[in-house]
Amino acid sequence: MPAISVEDARSIVLNNVALLEAETVPLLEATGRAAAEDLRSDIDVSPFAHSAMDGYALFSADLANASPEDPVILDVVAEVPAGSVFEGVLRHGQCVRIMTGAPMPLAPAPADGTPEAACANDAPDAVVKYEAVEAVSGQGMAGGKVRFDKPVKPGDNVRKPGEDAKAGQVVVAAGEVISPAGCGFLAGCGLVQVPVRRRPRVAVIAIGSELVEPPALPGPGQIRNSNSYAIAASVQDAGGVPNVLPIVSDSLEDLEAVIKNAVDNHDFIVTTGGASNGDYDFIKPVVERLGTLLITNVNVRPGKAQTFGLIEGVPVFGLPGNPGAAYLGFELFIRPALLKMQGMPHLERPSVFARLTCDKKKKDPRRLYMRATLSKAADGSLDVTPAKSQGSGLFGIIQKSNCMAVIPEDCTFAPAGTPIRCFILDVPEGVVLPD
Repeated sequence: MPAISVEDARSIVLNNVALLEAETVPLLEATGRAAAEDLRSDIDVSPFAHSAMDGYALFSADLANASPEDPVILDVVAEVPAGSVFEGVLRHGQCVRIMTGAPMPLAPAPADGTPEAACANDAPDAVVKYEAVEAVSGQGMAGGKVRFDKPVKPGDNVRKPGEDAKAGQVVVAAGEVISPAGCGFLAGCGLVQVPVRRRPRVAVIAIGSELVEPPALPGPGQIRNSNSYAIAASVQDAGGVPNVLPIVSDSLEDLEAVIKNAVDNHDFIVTTGGASNGDYDFIKPVVERLGTLLITNVNVRPGKAQTFGLIEGVPVFGLPGNPGAAYLGFELFIRPALLKMQGMPHLERPSVFARLTCDKKKKDPRRLYMRATLSKAADGSLDVTPAKSQGSGLFGIIQKSNCMAVIPEDCTFAPAGTPIRCFILDVPEGVVLPD
Protein backbone atom coordinates (compact mmCIF):
# COMPACT_ATOMS: atom_id res chain seq x y z
CA MET A 1 0.00 0.00 0.00
CA PRO A 2 1.22 3.56 -0.65
CA ALA A 3 1.95 5.91 2.26
CA ILE A 4 -1.11 7.87 3.33
CA SER A 5 -1.41 11.18 5.18
CA VAL A 6 -1.54 11.46 8.96
CA GLU A 7 -5.12 12.71 8.70
CA ASP A 8 -6.25 9.80 6.51
CA ALA A 9 -4.55 7.30 8.80
CA ARG A 10 -6.17 8.81 11.86
CA SER A 11 -9.59 8.72 10.17
CA ILE A 12 -9.18 5.04 9.26
CA VAL A 13 -8.23 4.14 12.83
CA LEU A 14 -11.01 6.18 14.44
CA ASN A 15 -13.62 4.87 12.01
CA ASN A 16 -12.74 1.33 13.03
CA VAL A 17 -12.96 1.60 16.79
CA ALA A 18 -16.25 1.48 18.67
CA LEU A 19 -17.54 3.01 21.87
CA LEU A 20 -17.23 0.50 24.71
CA GLU A 21 -20.18 -0.54 26.82
CA ALA A 22 -21.02 1.09 30.14
CA GLU A 23 -20.12 -0.18 33.58
CA THR A 24 -21.14 1.13 37.00
CA VAL A 25 -18.27 1.97 39.32
CA PRO A 26 -17.85 3.58 42.76
CA LEU A 27 -17.75 7.35 42.54
CA LEU A 28 -14.01 7.73 43.18
CA GLU A 29 -13.24 5.33 40.34
CA ALA A 30 -15.32 7.48 37.97
CA THR A 31 -12.98 10.46 38.24
CA GLY A 32 -11.41 11.23 34.86
CA ARG A 33 -13.88 9.05 32.98
CA ALA A 34 -16.82 9.92 30.73
CA ALA A 35 -20.34 9.52 32.07
CA ALA A 36 -22.23 6.87 30.11
CA GLU A 37 -25.61 8.52 30.66
CA ASP A 38 -27.14 11.70 32.02
CA LEU A 39 -26.69 11.91 35.79
CA ARG A 40 -29.40 13.63 37.84
CA SER A 41 -29.56 15.00 41.37
CA ASP A 42 -31.98 13.37 43.78
CA ILE A 43 -32.49 16.60 45.77
CA ASP A 44 -32.09 20.34 45.56
CA VAL A 45 -28.46 21.22 46.27
CA SER A 46 -28.46 22.81 48.77
CA PRO A 47 -31.89 21.67 50.00
CA PHE A 48 -32.36 24.86 52.07
CA ALA A 49 -31.26 28.48 52.15
CA HIS A 50 -28.15 28.77 54.32
CA SER A 51 -25.54 31.21 55.46
CA ALA A 52 -22.45 31.66 53.32
CA MET A 53 -20.38 32.87 56.28
CA ASP A 54 -20.31 33.32 60.04
CA GLY A 55 -22.40 36.34 61.03
CA TYR A 56 -25.91 37.48 61.90
CA ALA A 57 -29.02 36.47 59.94
CA LEU A 58 -31.70 39.17 59.72
CA PHE A 59 -34.25 41.03 57.62
CA SER A 60 -32.43 43.36 55.24
CA ALA A 61 -35.37 45.76 55.51
CA ASP A 62 -34.52 46.33 59.18
CA LEU A 63 -31.22 47.92 58.15
CA ALA A 64 -32.54 50.01 55.28
CA ASN A 65 -31.72 53.30 57.03
CA ALA A 66 -28.76 52.19 59.14
CA SER A 67 -25.78 54.55 59.27
CA PRO A 68 -22.89 55.35 61.63
CA GLU A 69 -24.87 58.37 62.84
CA ASP A 70 -28.11 56.44 63.22
CA PRO A 71 -27.24 52.76 63.78
CA VAL A 72 -29.81 50.02 64.10
CA ILE A 73 -29.74 47.81 67.20
CA LEU A 74 -31.22 44.29 67.02
CA ASP A 75 -31.88 41.65 69.65
CA VAL A 76 -29.88 38.42 69.29
CA VAL A 77 -32.47 35.72 69.96
CA ALA A 78 -30.48 32.55 69.21
CA GLU A 79 -27.27 30.97 68.02
CA VAL A 80 -27.34 28.52 65.10
CA PRO A 81 -24.21 26.43 64.47
CA ALA A 82 -23.86 24.38 61.28
CA GLY A 83 -25.91 21.21 61.53
CA SER A 84 -28.52 22.86 63.76
CA VAL A 85 -31.81 24.56 62.99
CA PHE A 86 -33.37 27.59 64.68
CA GLU A 87 -36.67 26.12 65.87
CA GLY A 88 -38.42 29.43 66.36
CA VAL A 89 -39.35 32.12 63.87
CA LEU A 90 -37.49 35.35 63.46
CA ARG A 91 -39.30 38.65 63.73
CA HIS A 92 -38.41 42.17 62.73
CA GLY A 93 -36.08 43.80 65.19
CA GLN A 94 -34.37 40.46 65.84
CA CYS A 95 -31.40 38.53 64.45
CA VAL A 96 -29.69 35.21 65.06
CA ARG A 97 -25.99 34.53 65.40
CA ILE A 98 -25.38 32.02 62.59
CA MET A 99 -22.48 29.91 61.38
CA THR A 100 -21.45 29.07 57.81
CA GLY A 101 -23.72 26.41 56.34
CA ALA A 102 -26.47 26.75 58.94
CA PRO A 103 -30.07 27.10 57.62
CA MET A 104 -31.56 30.57 57.49
CA PRO A 105 -34.24 31.23 60.13
CA LEU A 106 -37.90 30.99 59.26
CA ALA A 107 -40.13 34.01 58.84
CA PRO A 108 -43.32 34.65 60.81
CA ALA A 109 -46.25 32.65 59.51
CA PRO A 110 -48.61 34.51 57.17
CA ALA A 111 -51.60 36.18 58.72
CA ASP A 112 -53.95 33.42 57.54
CA GLY A 113 -52.09 30.94 59.75
CA THR A 114 -51.14 28.47 57.02
CA PRO A 115 -48.16 26.29 58.02
CA GLU A 116 -45.80 27.55 55.32
CA ALA A 117 -42.12 27.50 56.17
CA ALA A 118 -41.67 31.16 55.39
CA CYS A 119 -43.55 34.13 54.05
CA ALA A 120 -42.16 34.61 50.55
CA ASN A 121 -42.47 38.39 50.73
CA ASP A 122 -41.07 38.91 54.21
CA ALA A 123 -38.42 36.40 55.28
CA PRO A 124 -34.96 36.76 56.82
CA ASP A 125 -32.94 37.38 53.69
CA ALA A 126 -29.40 38.49 54.54
CA VAL A 127 -26.39 37.72 56.69
CA VAL A 128 -23.96 40.34 58.00
CA LYS A 129 -20.48 39.03 58.76
CA TYR A 130 -19.22 39.21 62.32
CA GLU A 131 -16.50 41.74 61.50
CA ALA A 132 -19.09 44.34 60.43
CA VAL A 133 -21.14 44.08 63.63
CA GLU A 134 -20.53 45.66 67.04
CA ALA A 135 -21.74 43.98 70.22
CA VAL A 136 -23.81 46.27 72.43
CA SER A 137 -24.44 43.76 75.20
CA GLY A 138 -24.02 40.09 75.92
CA GLN A 139 -20.89 39.97 73.74
CA GLY A 140 -23.14 39.56 70.72
CA MET A 141 -24.43 36.18 71.91
CA ALA A 142 -28.04 35.04 72.39
CA GLY A 143 -29.81 37.36 74.81
CA GLY A 144 -27.60 40.29 73.91
CA LYS A 145 -27.85 43.14 71.45
CA VAL A 146 -25.77 44.09 68.39
CA ARG A 147 -25.33 47.30 66.38
CA PHE A 148 -25.37 47.71 62.59
CA ASP A 149 -24.25 50.94 60.95
CA LYS A 150 -24.94 50.36 57.25
CA PRO A 151 -27.62 48.78 55.04
CA VAL A 152 -27.36 45.32 53.45
CA LYS A 153 -28.90 43.99 50.28
CA PRO A 154 -31.40 41.14 50.15
CA GLY A 155 -29.48 37.92 49.53
CA ASP A 156 -26.16 39.16 50.89
CA ASN A 157 -24.12 36.18 52.11
CA VAL A 158 -27.06 33.79 51.65
CA ARG A 159 -26.96 30.73 49.42
CA LYS A 160 -30.35 29.91 47.97
CA PRO A 161 -31.88 26.43 47.99
CA GLY A 162 -31.17 24.58 44.74
CA GLU A 163 -28.47 27.08 43.80
CA ASP A 164 -26.11 24.32 42.62
CA ALA A 165 -28.73 21.88 41.33
CA LYS A 166 -32.46 21.22 41.38
CA ALA A 167 -33.98 17.83 42.13
CA GLY A 168 -34.14 15.85 38.89
CA GLN A 169 -31.78 18.20 37.06
CA VAL A 170 -29.04 16.73 34.84
CA VAL A 171 -25.86 17.63 36.71
CA VAL A 172 -23.40 15.72 34.51
CA ALA A 173 -24.38 15.03 30.91
CA ALA A 174 -23.62 11.81 29.05
CA GLY A 175 -20.13 12.06 27.58
CA GLU A 176 -18.97 14.66 30.09
CA VAL A 177 -15.69 13.84 31.83
CA ILE A 178 -16.04 13.68 35.61
CA SER A 179 -13.46 15.92 37.27
CA PRO A 180 -12.38 15.80 40.94
CA ALA A 181 -14.74 18.72 41.61
CA GLY A 182 -17.44 16.87 39.70
CA CYS A 183 -16.88 13.91 41.99
CA GLY A 184 -17.76 16.10 44.96
CA PHE A 185 -20.72 17.56 43.09
CA LEU A 186 -22.11 14.10 42.34
CA ALA A 187 -21.68 13.07 45.97
CA GLY A 188 -23.78 16.08 47.01
CA CYS A 189 -26.39 14.98 44.47
CA GLY A 190 -26.60 11.53 46.04
CA LEU A 191 -24.70 9.64 43.33
CA VAL A 192 -22.09 7.26 44.71
CA GLN A 193 -22.35 4.60 41.99
CA VAL A 194 -21.77 6.04 38.53
CA PRO A 195 -22.24 4.58 35.01
CA VAL A 196 -19.14 5.27 32.90
CA ARG A 197 -17.63 3.81 29.75
CA ARG A 198 -15.50 0.75 30.35
CA ARG A 199 -11.74 1.16 30.10
CA PRO A 200 -10.28 -0.61 27.03
CA ARG A 201 -8.18 -3.71 27.75
CA VAL A 202 -5.04 -3.35 25.66
CA ALA A 203 -2.53 -6.09 24.88
CA VAL A 204 1.02 -4.74 24.52
CA ILE A 205 3.38 -7.03 22.59
CA ALA A 206 7.06 -6.38 21.87
CA ILE A 207 8.41 -8.25 18.83
CA GLY A 208 12.09 -9.01 18.38
CA SER A 209 14.49 -11.90 18.94
CA GLU A 210 17.06 -9.34 20.09
CA LEU A 211 14.98 -8.23 23.07
CA VAL A 212 15.51 -9.17 26.72
CA GLU A 213 13.42 -8.15 29.67
CA PRO A 214 14.93 -5.67 32.13
CA PRO A 215 16.75 -5.81 34.43
CA ALA A 216 18.60 -8.61 32.60
CA LEU A 217 21.90 -7.46 31.14
CA PRO A 218 21.80 -7.62 27.34
CA GLY A 219 24.18 -10.08 25.72
CA PRO A 220 25.87 -9.64 22.33
CA GLY A 221 23.36 -8.24 19.84
CA GLN A 222 20.65 -7.85 22.46
CA ILE A 223 18.79 -4.81 23.85
CA ARG A 224 16.39 -4.38 26.72
CA ASN A 225 12.68 -4.26 26.02
CA SER A 226 11.84 -0.64 26.80
CA ASN A 227 9.01 -0.20 24.30
CA SER A 228 6.56 -2.35 26.24
CA TYR A 229 6.98 -0.17 29.30
CA ALA A 230 6.56 3.09 27.37
CA ILE A 231 3.53 1.87 25.46
CA ALA A 232 1.89 0.31 28.53
CA ALA A 233 2.42 3.57 30.43
CA SER A 234 0.95 5.48 27.49
CA VAL A 235 -2.08 3.16 27.45
CA GLN A 236 -2.57 3.74 31.16
CA ASP A 237 -2.20 7.51 30.72
CA ALA A 238 -4.91 7.38 28.03
CA GLY A 239 -7.28 5.63 30.46
CA GLY A 240 -6.77 2.09 29.17
CA VAL A 241 -5.82 -1.06 31.06
CA PRO A 242 -2.53 -2.40 29.66
CA ASN A 243 -1.61 -6.06 29.66
CA VAL A 244 2.06 -6.53 28.80
CA LEU A 245 2.54 -9.91 27.14
CA PRO A 246 5.87 -11.74 26.88
CA ILE A 247 8.33 -10.80 24.15
CA VAL A 248 7.63 -12.56 20.85
CA SER A 249 10.56 -13.72 18.74
CA ASP A 250 10.87 -12.87 15.04
CA SER A 251 8.69 -15.77 13.96
CA LEU A 252 5.52 -15.48 11.92
CA GLU A 253 4.04 -18.56 13.57
CA ASP A 254 4.82 -17.39 17.09
CA LEU A 255 3.41 -13.91 16.46
CA GLU A 256 0.29 -15.32 14.83
CA ALA A 257 -0.36 -17.60 17.81
CA VAL A 258 0.07 -14.79 20.35
CA ILE A 259 -2.19 -12.38 18.48
CA LYS A 260 -4.85 -15.05 17.92
CA ASN A 261 -4.95 -15.59 21.68
CA ALA A 262 -4.88 -11.86 22.50
CA VAL A 263 -7.88 -11.15 20.28
CA ASP A 264 -10.08 -13.28 22.53
CA ASN A 265 -9.76 -11.13 25.66
CA HIS A 266 -8.63 -7.66 24.64
CA ASP A 267 -10.28 -4.63 23.08
CA PHE A 268 -7.15 -3.39 21.31
CA ILE A 269 -3.77 -4.90 20.47
CA VAL A 270 -0.55 -2.89 20.12
CA THR A 271 2.71 -4.40 18.91
CA THR A 272 6.12 -2.77 18.60
CA GLY A 273 8.77 -3.89 16.14
CA GLY A 274 8.48 -6.00 13.02
CA ALA A 275 6.48 -3.31 11.22
CA SER A 276 8.74 -2.71 8.21
CA ASN A 277 9.16 -4.89 5.12
CA GLY A 278 12.28 -6.83 6.06
CA ASP A 279 12.78 -10.58 6.12
CA TYR A 280 11.88 -10.75 9.81
CA ASP A 281 9.03 -8.22 9.93
CA PHE A 282 5.80 -10.13 10.37
CA ILE A 283 3.07 -7.92 11.81
CA LYS A 284 1.72 -6.95 8.37
CA PRO A 285 1.41 -10.53 7.05
CA VAL A 286 -0.09 -11.72 10.34
CA VAL A 287 -2.80 -9.04 10.28
CA GLU A 288 -3.46 -9.77 6.61
CA ARG A 289 -3.69 -13.53 7.21
CA LEU A 290 -5.94 -13.28 10.26
CA GLY A 291 -8.07 -10.28 9.36
CA THR A 292 -8.19 -7.10 7.30
CA LEU A 293 -5.11 -4.95 6.72
CA LEU A 294 -6.04 -1.25 6.43
CA ILE A 295 -2.80 0.74 6.85
CA THR A 296 0.82 -0.16 6.12
CA ASN A 297 2.62 3.17 5.68
CA VAL A 298 2.00 6.75 6.79
CA ASN A 299 3.63 9.87 5.39
CA VAL A 300 5.27 10.77 8.71
CA ARG A 301 8.73 10.95 10.20
CA PRO A 302 9.80 9.23 12.34
CA GLY A 303 7.85 6.05 11.78
CA LYS A 304 6.66 5.62 8.22
CA ALA A 305 5.98 1.93 8.84
CA GLN A 306 2.69 1.97 10.77
CA THR A 307 0.43 -1.08 10.53
CA PHE A 308 -3.27 -1.13 11.32
CA GLY A 309 -6.04 -3.61 10.75
CA LEU A 310 -8.87 -5.60 12.28
CA ILE A 311 -8.83 -9.21 13.44
CA GLU A 312 -12.24 -10.55 14.42
CA GLY A 313 -13.32 -6.95 14.91
CA VAL A 314 -10.47 -6.16 17.30
CA PRO A 315 -8.20 -3.25 16.25
CA VAL A 316 -4.53 -4.25 15.91
CA PHE A 317 -1.86 -1.58 15.56
CA GLY A 318 1.73 -2.43 14.71
CA LEU A 319 4.13 0.32 15.77
CA PRO A 320 7.75 0.56 14.61
CA GLY A 321 10.44 -0.78 16.90
CA ASN A 322 12.38 2.47 17.22
CA PRO A 323 11.23 4.13 20.47
CA GLY A 324 10.75 7.61 19.01
CA ALA A 325 8.73 6.29 16.10
CA ALA A 326 6.66 4.01 18.35
CA TYR A 327 5.90 6.84 20.78
CA LEU A 328 4.86 9.19 17.98
CA GLY A 329 2.65 6.55 16.38
CA PHE A 330 0.93 5.96 19.69
CA GLU A 331 0.29 9.68 20.19
CA LEU A 332 -1.00 10.25 16.66
CA PHE A 333 -3.20 7.19 16.20
CA ILE A 334 -3.64 4.92 19.21
CA ARG A 335 -4.22 7.44 21.98
CA PRO A 336 -7.15 9.12 20.18
CA ALA A 337 -8.62 5.70 19.41
CA LEU A 338 -8.52 4.67 23.07
CA LEU A 339 -10.09 7.97 24.09
CA LYS A 340 -12.89 7.49 21.57
CA MET A 341 -13.57 3.99 22.90
CA GLN A 342 -14.11 5.55 26.34
CA GLY A 343 -16.50 8.19 25.05
CA MET A 344 -14.13 11.07 25.64
CA PRO A 345 -15.30 14.33 23.98
CA HIS A 346 -11.82 15.52 22.91
CA LEU A 347 -9.36 13.35 21.00
CA GLU A 348 -6.45 15.59 20.01
CA ARG A 349 -3.68 17.09 22.10
CA PRO A 350 -3.82 20.90 22.39
CA SER A 351 -1.49 22.76 20.07
CA VAL A 352 0.05 26.22 19.83
CA PHE A 353 2.25 28.09 17.41
CA ALA A 354 5.76 28.88 18.64
CA ARG A 355 8.84 30.42 17.05
CA LEU A 356 11.71 28.17 16.10
CA THR A 357 14.89 29.08 17.96
CA CYS A 358 17.15 27.61 15.27
CA ASP A 359 17.18 26.84 11.54
CA LYS A 360 15.75 23.49 10.49
CA LYS A 361 16.39 21.79 7.16
CA LYS A 362 14.29 18.89 5.90
CA LYS A 363 15.12 16.77 2.86
CA ASP A 364 12.56 14.04 3.47
CA PRO A 365 9.13 14.92 1.96
CA ARG A 366 7.32 13.35 4.91
CA ARG A 367 5.75 15.46 7.66
CA LEU A 368 8.34 15.80 10.42
CA TYR A 369 7.47 15.63 14.11
CA MET A 370 10.42 16.87 16.15
CA ARG A 371 10.81 16.21 19.85
CA ALA A 372 11.10 19.70 21.28
CA THR A 373 10.71 21.99 24.28
CA LEU A 374 8.38 24.95 24.55
CA SER A 375 9.48 27.95 26.61
CA LYS A 376 8.31 31.52 27.14
CA ALA A 377 10.37 34.28 25.54
CA ALA A 378 11.14 37.63 27.17
CA ASP A 379 8.29 39.27 25.23
CA GLY A 380 5.81 36.68 26.54
CA SER A 381 5.53 34.76 23.28
CA LEU A 382 6.40 31.09 22.92
CA ASP A 383 9.67 29.70 21.60
CA VAL A 384 10.26 26.09 20.60
CA THR A 385 13.66 24.44 20.65
CA PRO A 386 14.00 21.06 18.90
CA ALA A 387 16.18 18.49 20.64
CA LYS A 388 19.67 18.45 19.18
CA SER A 389 19.39 14.76 18.35
CA GLN A 390 16.24 13.58 16.61
CA GLY A 391 17.31 9.94 16.39
CA SER A 392 14.21 7.74 16.39
CA GLY A 393 15.93 5.17 18.58
CA LEU A 394 16.16 7.50 21.60
CA PHE A 395 13.78 7.61 24.57
CA GLY A 396 15.74 10.07 26.70
CA ILE A 397 14.98 13.08 24.53
CA ILE A 398 11.24 12.34 24.73
CA GLN A 399 11.46 12.34 28.52
CA LYS A 400 12.99 15.82 28.37
CA SER A 401 10.59 17.16 25.70
CA ASN A 402 7.16 18.67 26.28
CA CYS A 403 5.92 18.89 22.70
CA MET A 404 6.15 17.61 19.16
CA ALA A 405 7.04 20.46 16.78
CA VAL A 406 5.81 19.96 13.22
CA ILE A 407 7.54 20.78 9.94
CA PRO A 408 4.94 20.22 7.17
CA GLU A 409 5.44 18.08 4.08
CA ASP A 410 5.97 20.96 1.65
CA CYS A 411 8.62 22.74 3.75
CA THR A 412 12.32 22.03 3.14
CA PHE A 413 13.78 24.84 5.25
CA ALA A 414 12.40 26.70 8.26
CA PRO A 415 14.66 29.52 9.47
CA ALA A 416 14.90 30.56 13.09
CA GLY A 417 11.90 32.71 14.00
CA THR A 418 9.45 30.74 11.86
CA PRO A 419 6.18 30.08 13.71
CA ILE A 420 5.40 26.34 13.65
CA ARG A 421 2.66 24.18 15.12
CA CYS A 422 3.53 22.36 18.35
CA PHE A 423 1.44 19.58 19.89
CA ILE A 424 1.79 19.72 23.67
CA LEU A 425 2.45 16.38 25.34
CA ASP A 426 1.91 17.34 28.98
CA VAL A 427 -1.49 19.02 28.61
CA PRO A 428 -4.66 16.89 28.31
CA GLU A 429 -7.05 16.97 25.41
CA GLY A 430 -9.78 19.62 25.54
CA VAL A 431 -7.65 22.36 27.13
CA VAL A 432 -8.08 25.59 25.18
CA LEU A 433 -4.81 27.43 24.59
CA PRO A 434 -4.14 30.77 22.86
CA ASP A 435 -2.83 30.46 19.32
